[in-house]
Amino acid sequence: MNVVLYGRPQAAYTAEELDRLFNALESNGMRCRINGDFASQVASLTGRTFAPEAVYDERTEVGEGAHVMLSYGGDGTFLDCVRLLGGRPVPIAGINSGRLGFLADISREHLESALSDIAKGNFTTSPRTLLHVRGDFCEAPRYPYAFNELAVQRQGANMISTEVYVDGEMIAAYWGDGVLVSTPAGSTAYSLSVGGPVVAPDCRCFLISPIAPHNLTMRPVVIPDTGEVTFRVTTREAGFSVSLDNRSYAACNGAAFRVSKSPDPIFLVRLQNISFYDTLRKKMMWGIDSRPVR
Repeated sequence: MNVVLYGRPQAAYTAEELDRLFNALESNGMRCRINGDFASQVASLTGRTFAPEAVYDERTEVGEGAHVMLSYGGDGTFLDCVRLLGGRPVPIAGINSGRLGFLADISREHLESALSDIAKGNFTTSPRTLLHVRGDFCEAPRYPYAFNELAVQRQGANMISTEVYVDGEMIAAYWGDGVLVSTPAGSTAYSLSVGGPVVAPDCRCFLISPIAPHNLTMRPVVIPDTGEVTFRVTTREAGFSVSLDNRSYAACNGAAFRVSKSPDPIFLVRLQNISFYDTLRKKMMWGIDSRPVR
C-alpha cells in the first residue's frame, strides 16, 4: 500500500515514538512518502534516512498514486493534510500525537492495530463537507476552502457588525467579536467554544454561530448545507480578519463574502472500532462521574 505521511516537527517528539511509528509502517508493508520538514526531524532523532524520491516538499503537490494519507499530530496537522491534498480523493487517517484530537482519532495506544487494519483494507471511507469561500479578501487565498469553519473576527477593541443572509434572506445583524460558519466536522472545534451545538458528522447542515454577541438573545442557527451564506461586515477599525480553519486573511470595512458547499468533499478513513459517539464521550469525559465518593 502506498501512503503519504505528513507531520509537523514537534519538540515533544522522542526517538522511541517515531521509531514505533516507522516500525509499524514497515511491518505492515506500507510504502511511505514523507514531507521534508518531518523527515529531517525523524532523521535527527532516530538516524533513519530517506531516499530522495520518498520525500516531498509540503509547499508543492503531494503527488499521485497514494492510497491513504496519514496525519501524525493533532487536529491542526489534520487540517494541513486537507489543504495539501487540494481536492484529491485520497482518504485521510489521523494519528493523534497531540491532546484532544477529534479529527485525529487514532490514539497512539492503537497505532499498530490501526495501521494493520488500514494495510489490510479493513476500513471504510466517509465523505465530509468542505466550505467554499469567495469574497473581498485583501489577498485571495490560494486554497479558498475550509474543513472546520470560516470565522469573521474583529481586529482591535471595537465590535464589528456582520449582516448574515441565507439564500438572500437576512437572518440577523450580529454586533460583537464576529461570526462563524461551521461544518458538522467543525462543530467540535471553534464553534463548540462559542456555544454552538455538537452535530454528528453525517448531518447535512451548516452552523452559524455569533462570537461574543452584544445582544445576548443571539443564538446559533442550523441551516441546510444546500444554502448559500452571505456576509457583509462593517467596522470602525481599518479592517478585520477572515479565517479558513487555521489560515487567516485580512479584509477591509464593507467587505462581503459568500460561503457554500464545495462540490468536492474530503474523505476520511473510518475504522470499525472507532465511532464518533465513543470519541465524543471520551474526549468530553461525559461518561465520568465527577461526584466525590462518600
